[in-house]
Amino acid sequence: MDDDKKYTDQKVENWVIDKVDQWRDHYSANYEQKFDEYYRLWRGIWSAEDKTRDSERSRLISPALQQAVESSVAEVEEATFGRGKWFDIRDDRNDKDPRDIAYLREQLTEDFHYTKTRKAVAECILNAAVYGTAVAELVIEETKEMKPATQPIMDGAMQAFGVTVQDRVVIKLRPILPQNFLIDPVATSIEDALGVAIDEFVPKHQVEIGIQNGIYRDVDIESASTDSDIEADKELTSFDEDKVRLTKYYGLIPRHLYNSAVMEEYDEDGELSKEVTPEEGEDEEAEGYVEVIVVIANGGQLLKIEENPYMMKDRPVVAFPWDVVPSRFWGRGICEKGYNSQKALDAELRARIDALALTVHPMMAMDASRMPRGAKLEIRPGKTILTNGNPAEILQPFKFGNLDQVTFAQAGELQKMVQMATGAIDAAGIPGTINGDAAAGAVSMSMGAIIKRHKRTLINFQESFLIPMIEKTAWRYMQFDPEHYPASDYKFVPSSSLGVIAREYEVTQLVQLLQTLGQDSPMYPMLVTAVIDNMGLSNREEIIAQMAEVSKPDPQEQQMQQQQMQLQMEMAQAQLQLVQSQTMEAQARAQKYAVEAQLEPEVVKAKMAAAISTNIQQGDADDAEFEKRARIADLMLKEADIKSNERIAAMQVSYKNNKQNT
Repeated sequence: MDDDKKYTDQKVENWVIDKVDQWRDHYSANYEQKFDEYYRLWRGIWSAEDKTRDSERSRLISPALQQAVESSVAEVEEATFGRGKWFDIRDDRNDKDPRDIAYLREQLTEDFHYTKTRKAVAECILNAAVYGTAVAELVIEETKEMKPATQPIMDGAMQAFGVTVQDRVVIKLRPILPQNFLIDPVATSIEDALGVAIDEFVPKHQVEIGIQNGIYRDVDIESASTDSDIEADKELTSFDEDKVRLTKYYGLIPRHLYNSAVMEEYDEDGELSKEVTPEEGEDEEAEGYVEVIVVIANGGQLLKIEENPYMMKDRPVVAFPWDVVPSRFWGRGICEKGYNSQKALDAELRARIDALALTVHPMMAMDASRMPRGAKLEIRPGKTILTNGNPAEILQPFKFGNLDQVTFAQAGELQKMVQMATGAIDAAGIPGTINGDAAAGAVSMSMGAIIKRHKRTLINFQESFLIPMIEKTAWRYMQFDPEHYPASDYKFVPSSSLGVIAREYEVTQLVQLLQTLGQDSPMYPMLVTAVIDNMGLSNREEIIAQMAEVSKPDPQEQQMQQQQMQLQMEMAQAQLQLVQSQTMEAQARAQKYAVEAQLEPEVVKAKMAAAISTNIQQGDADDAEFEKRARIADLMLKEADIKSNERIAAMQVSYKNNKQNT
């Protein structure tokens, strides 16, 4: 920063307003007309600048885009808030006590209900669908909480009924319309921007109360002039009294401007009594930027300036785009997606209505010279028309022709194009809208694509808006209400689920899966529980709890089952021991047979030798008889060997079979 630019007479309010005006010019040149038209299409408000041709007379606006916006918003809202608990808190892994997490979740849920945060979030989702981007501001307010109470009086003999008043700090979420939000044009997020500004009209009494409570500087406030560019609804007639144009700036400013602003001294009447000059100041040579909050009234009166007071040094603004546009802060919403299809559909319907007026309503061609002077021609039932001559020659009905029926079918196809562009289809019209009379498989494929688009938007909403909003709210409560919110590092997790269309589609798939299983299957109760969990029943939790209670096993029946299992194990062990003993017996018998088979040839030989020797000793046989007996003995030995080998082979086969059975 150059020295000649550093010490100038420029004040911080002038610097901020210059930035805001530049950002306003950029918004007006690029987005204002588009957003205004998106708003009119969603509301169904006709404007002369929305004509598709100069001769267009009909002002009809098709509800296709309205249905797409409402269906998509309802899907995200149902996925976020449909189950009651829409966020959860996760502690670090070192904390073993979950009681602090449960307390913080219940306390935060109660405060969100008290400040109607759910309603504000729903409005932000609607703004994102219409304009493409949702913006909200976190506002800290001191309120008096009143509760009914009783108090004993007259030594406890009677009870007095009344209320107790308790001062507390609450954090409210306030949706901001696009025309009231300004951001650095080169920024893609709130954190990356030089700063953001909220420029809007507020009631004058709110500023006066802030001055009385010491929140704002004591300055004279006048009513602001009318500016339709920042009105909430440009179609309404503006109210010019008792309103102030308040500009809130959250961002960086040069440090020397901040030092000059905070060193200004005011007297008791609220008038500037002294301004510290650069020569008198101590930090006038400081360079760089400082994160501040600046509040300016009516474009020039500085009401408040202070360094960012929040402990996390974050900006109290959250935003998310419905659909991300690369390298741009403003996103792409449902109205922008279906804009061209909606305009074509409106042109088709208006042309049909204009043509219908020419073909249905009666028209008359006449000879004006033969009509009575001063006659006013009107065509209605029972009307008598006076003519100077034969009416058949003077009057003639006039008709442009018949209305083309093709236009009605074209309007239906254009409506399908709106649904195709936005991905918003009601569950009742799914089979006939997506693929006509297509088969179930084709409908399932189309449903999968629709659900993926909704889930993509839901994840973007959670990551960019819901979780940062909950985190910043918890940080504010930890800083300004430490009694109820102890400071700790918590992780917030959204507890969203599937939307209505996705849940119905999942229930259909689960029911089809149930039909393939029997009631005795162990997976059957789990699938039934999943079907009930996806339904929108009011007593869903009670039904699931009752099913879990019924599915619990009976202690007596469980004990009997254990006894039966023990008996079966004992019977199996006994059978195993029996088989083992039979196997050992068969092995011993086989060994015995093997030994006998080995000894049998020796026994035969011994018998033969004894017989031969006996015959030789007797001497009453000749040599021929001896040889004959020797051959017979040899054959008997061979036969005994064969039988022994067969017996050994049979015992080996039996041994192998017994071993395999064992």
